[in-house]
Amino acid sequence: AGPWHAQRGPLSYSDRLLGHSVHAEVEGLEPGRTYFYRWIVGGEASPVGRTRTAPAPGAPLDRFRFAFASCQQYEHGYYTAYRHMSEEELDLVVHLGDYIYERTWGEKLIRHHEGPEIMTLDDYRARYTTYRSDPDLQAAHAAAPWVVTWDDHEVDNNYADGIPEDDQPRDAFLLRRAAAYQAYYEFMPLRRSSLPAGPDMQLYRALRFGDLVDMSILDTRQYRSDQPCGDGTKPSCPEQLAPEQSILGARQRAWLFRRLAEADARWNVLAQQVMVARLRGVTDDGDETWSMDKWDGYPLERQAMLEHMRQRGTPNPVVLTGDIHSNWVADLTTDFADEGAPVVATEFVGTSISSGGDGRDISEGGRRALALNPHLKFYNGHRGYVTADVRPDVWRTEFRVVDRVTEPGAPVRTRAAFVVEAGRPGAQSA
Repeated sequence: AGPWHAQRGPLSYSDRLLGHSVHAEVEGLEPGRTYFYRWIVGGEASPVGRTRTAPAPGAPLDRFRFAFASCQQYEHGYYTAYRHMSEEELDLVVHLGDYIYERTWGEKLIRHHEGPEIMTLDDYRARYTTYRSDPDLQAAHAAAPWVVTWDDHEVDNNYADGIPEDDQPRDAFLLRRAAAYQAYYEFMPLRRSSLPAGPDMQLYRALRFGDLVDMSILDTRQYRSDQPCGDGTKPSCPEQLAPEQSILGARQRAWLFRRLAEADARWNVLAQQVMVARLRGVTDDGDETWSMDKWDGYPLERQAMLEHMRQRGTPNPVVLTGDIHSNWVADLTTDFADEGAPVVATEFVGTSISSGGDGRDISEGGRRALALNPHLKFYNGHRGYVTADVRPDVWRTEFRVVDRVTEPGAPVRTRAAFVVEAGRPGAQSA
């Protein structure tokens, strides 16, 4: 396939070395408008898609409505949530990672991947092809523009920078990462600015929607220090509290902290992967435990970020998170051990689309987490997605859930809704 032409703007581009993938960067469109499009090549026409351009930066905006989702293990269930998402009128869909899974896990498999754990470029391409064959996922892509970032399973579970989960040599893992990053670029709606160079890819970036929303898209995988204390859920160790321990990496951290200091939008959003809020556990022996793959494994950097927001007066910060296969709401403070510490920001954690199979409303682990962590406002274990209806004075989040994914066709409902008032950090039940 040679270059494909866009109706307006420059030529789309394709390269056989990139799997003949095509990325059209269309210029000359008006801001804040809905457009419809399709692809035509070789006498074949795609279904018509709907997209929407961003409002001009700084332009007055009275409403912005989007959804976010993550974690869609193909084998664990149907993408029913995406079908419902496609029927909502959204300005944007934000995907927070685990778009594919590199291997099979779990006992109750509803559908099946092709092949074993993926390692090569051809493997990763085949896995994306399997996922993209799902009609509900296709419908969601066709219904609204998408903004994407990755987590771990697009490459390897719990990888950290150049360190794999298992004992694969670093050089071999970086070759695998290069293949995974290339396939991700080929299949995702990304600009040429994200074209990978071997095992490196620029994914963190900024998006602006009028004067209402400024969104920092983060990458907490590519630059992080190795998980401390041997990874997993563990008691603390000296490595966890080492000052050099970083989930962002020096360059991304400097970029983010500069943006937080200069923020002037009404709402300032961090779209990222793993839970920021402290999630304290306690063993039967009374020992505190922490999930080392989350921000709990990097607590000094978390505290520095939240303290920076507080000191610089970042307007109305909101954090969006995936990864954990359950819904949560959390108040973010600079001292989670002090129930009287001022709230700095609000975190909304979205459940999985299908990973983990049929969920349930609440588990014993969820009840225990709520009891041990007073800054947590809500937990739910169903599958689904999250919507955000953002207006100048109030942010409204709805947790949209389906009761089952192991059978197709489950209805969707709003399990809970929370609001954040501008100038008053922290979530309130709606």
